[in-house]
Amino acid sequence: MSIQSLASRIEYSDKYCDATYEYRHVTLPKELTRELARDENRKIRLQSDPEWRRVGIQMSRGWENYAVHRPEKHILLFRRPLGTDGATGKVNPEMARIGREKYCKDFEGQYLA
Repeated sequence: MSIQSLASRIEYSDKYCDATYEYRHVTLPKELTRELARDENRKIRLQSDPEWRRVGIQMSRGWENYAVHRPEKHILLFRRPLGTDGATGKVNPEMARIGREKYCKDFEGQYLA
């Protein structure tokens, strides 16, 4: 099966955030994991922007692959700073401030157990 046909089966989570980053995870068809870059021990490593785009992941600019969900290696975790302009990949300080304020307001008075 070609990378193109496998790429049509990639699933993208909704975005979620904290006071610093917005996040999303991407679930690849298991067959597509064979195409991911690996380290010297043959383990899937963090993918650079050109590497994850090469396997068919399509997202706006500014996202970085910051983790691989080790129990399920076909799930890649991405993040980008709040206020990132998806067209340029650059952080807009005003949008970052608004995002932090919204996060703090939404979670004001809530504590994680």
